[in-house]
Amino acid sequence: MRICVLTRNPRLYSTYRLLEAAQKRGHDVCAIDTLRCSINVAAHGPCIHYGGEKLEDYDAVIPRIGASITFYGLAVLRQFEVMGVYPTNESAAIGRARDKLRCLQLLAREGIGLPVTGFAHSPDDIHDVIRMVGGPPLVIKLLEGTQGIGVVLAETQNAAESVLEAFLSLHQNIMVQEYIHEAGGADLRCFVIDGDVVAAMKRQAKQGEFRANLHRGGQASAIEITDEERATAIAATKALGLNVAGVDMLRSSRGPLVLEVNASPGLEGIEQATNVDIADLVIQFLEKQVDTRQRFRSQG
Repeated sequence: MRICVLTRNPRLYSTYRLLEAAQKRGHDVCAIDTLRCSINVAAHGPCIHYGGEKLEDYDAVIPRIGASITFYGLAVLRQFEVMGVYPTNESAAIGRARDKLRCLQLLAREGIGLPVTGFAHSPDDIHDVIRMVGGPPLVIKLLEGTQGIGVVLAETQNAAESVLEAFLSLHQNIMVQEYIHEAGGADLRCFVIDGDVVAAMKRQAKQGEFRANLHRGGQASAIEITDEERATAIAATKALGLNVAGVDMLRSSRGPLVLEVNASPGLEGIEQATNVDIADLVIQFLEKQVDTRQRFRSQG
């Protein structure tokens, strides 16, 4: 099988592990810089050029598209799809997950547990959106933020109003969420592949920090999840149409609450915490899907 990994940096842990796993399983695999791809949109013979040359045919593509290049990255991925290349996650599904507000709206439609979330545009509605989530303490998030950047805990009414006024005056899109006290500065990351949770870890925020992201000093450890947490992670992934995802959730008094669904989840923290070879499982998933497609086409 010929596989390409769309990435800006092949030396990143997640990319390197996927390349390594594919090679170990005997596949022809390479890393392709997403921003070096140019697209030829045509009714007959659509193709992608890379470094000035027409890209060879691939059976599968693994998109590792950073948030900063979402628009162009999804355009390139869509072109692969037009060319009949199988993606671990389709472009439309990644787009749903990358839009944090739309993601939560889709999860809410499916009845999946979420923190109470408010969204407003006008500074005149600040008081209303604060009341909407039950008042302070509350969490304010930039919709474009990643790895805990742009996430603020406002512990008082004055602090909440000041932060919201500042963000809105800078024309930033923000959402406001209730603060889940009982989570104790910890969240869960469930790694889902093809409708199954293959690994799960707990991320605990460092002392004096409420964000559990590993990039912000959080500590990761393997954890046994409940049946309800497993079902929630699977349902959230399915609601967005993803095949491979990292589902972040909080443990609360009313059950698991989904914070975010990541369509390009990192492998380093969860592989090291759980000793699960997730990269190999991703390649196994691709093998199964591509084989099924090829057999279907040969029968047709």
